[in-house]
Amino acid sequence: MRTIHAVNPFESYLTRLRHAGKTLALSKAQLKELEKPNKIIERKIKITRDNGKKQILHAYRVQFNNARGPYKGGIRFHPGANLDEVKALAAAMAIKSAVVNIPLGGGKGGVQLNPKEYSRKEIESISRAFARAMAEYLGVDKDIPAPDVYTNAEIMGYMLDEYEKIKGHSEPGMITGKPLALGGSLGRDTATAQGGVYVLLDMLRASGLKTKGLRVAVQGFGNAGFHAARLLHAMGFVIVGLSDSRGAIFRKDGLDPMHVQKVKHEHDTITGIYCKGGVCDDKKMKKDGARVGTNEELLEVDCDILIPAALDNQLTKENAPRVKAKFILEIANGPTTPDADALFEKREIKVIPDVLANSGGVAVSYFEWIQNRQGYYWTESEVFEKLKPLMDSASQAVWRMAKEKNVSLRDAAFLLGVARIAEALRARGVV
Repeated sequence: MRTIHAVNPFESYLTRLRHAGKTLALSKAQLKELEKPNKIIERKIKITRDNGKKQILHAYRVQFNNARGPYKGGIRFHPGANLDEVKALAAAMAIKSAVVNIPLGGGKGGVQLNPKEYSRKEIESISRAFARAMAEYLGVDKDIPAPDVYTNAEIMGYMLDEYEKIKGHSEPGMITGKPLALGGSLGRDTATAQGGVYVLLDMLRASGLKTKGLRVAVQGFGNAGFHAARLLHAMGFVIVGLSDSRGAIFRKDGLDPMHVQKVKHEHDTITGIYCKGGVCDDKKMKKDGARVGTNEELLEVDCDILIPAALDNQLTKENAPRVKAKFILEIANGPTTPDADALFEKREIKVIPDVLANSGGVAVSYFEWIQNRQGYYWTESEVFEKLKPLMDSASQAVWRMAKEKNVSLRDAAFLLGVARIAEALRARGVV
């Protein structure tokens, strides 16, 4: 997946925040409070590679705002995990928690590395080193991490174990997205996608559109992208395009995400359905009415719903004029730049923003935190029974705000989230 480094993600957040601030008539003091993180923690963590060599990695945790509750947000292992990116993601988490109306704030963490270049043992060492470096800043009532890009339940388990060794007591609620054996929640692995699907269905209903046969393209075939494609395919949507970091596949009559997932596991890329190495089976593609291509092509494929589920800054002013979708469901964090947003608004393409579209993940993380604190665990059906009304309420509130203020769905979500945080700051007497 490409990342357009020319766009500073934190500047994008500030642009959207200030726009919301004007509409809400926030004071300079209120805006200032929402423009800066409460705390930035930067550490250099040391590990020993399998070859015996020592290595130092840059690690970050940004605690943006806790007016509504403890800081909450994922930890990513990625080469692009720099301070500006982590700050932007932490700020978005504060907005996201407020939009979905759960009593949590916003935080984010990252370690700057390419995890594909490290062994499983080395990833465990990095995970434990991160937990040691950040332990004093984390806790069930303080800051609750979770998985993000290239981190998973296993990594959260290592971090929990290291944290509890340091603290000398059990505290499963200090981290979410962990294995079930350590207090994880059923439904957490599909929560982001399931929440996004609930929101999409709600927005389509509000727009008066029938769902059957609508064509969907999904950029990014990780956990969230796969499950979004799987759930929509099962409901009768036609999945006309899928992509992973190595390429894309397209089929006008639709792809079966379950079959594509099986191929990905076997060949380490979805294009393995038709290609081995750089050689593709043209005869098979012609028979199936399929073709292979790039991530860039996927963003511009003819479809009704585009789901960016990979990295940030994928939709820009350069490719936005060529996007053909009527709806964009942002399962990824920050996939659309402000310039692209403006173009989509002119073209009347509805962008369901990340702070709403992917908030199912933080919602079920909140459920996991509750279960850990009370020591009582829910069935998967109970989790989703609680998730659906939460997501429906959030999407309907954003839709109403958009209509009332005559603004885009993104602006409406920011207005809703910022207003709720500002209200909490006022109630505390901060501003």
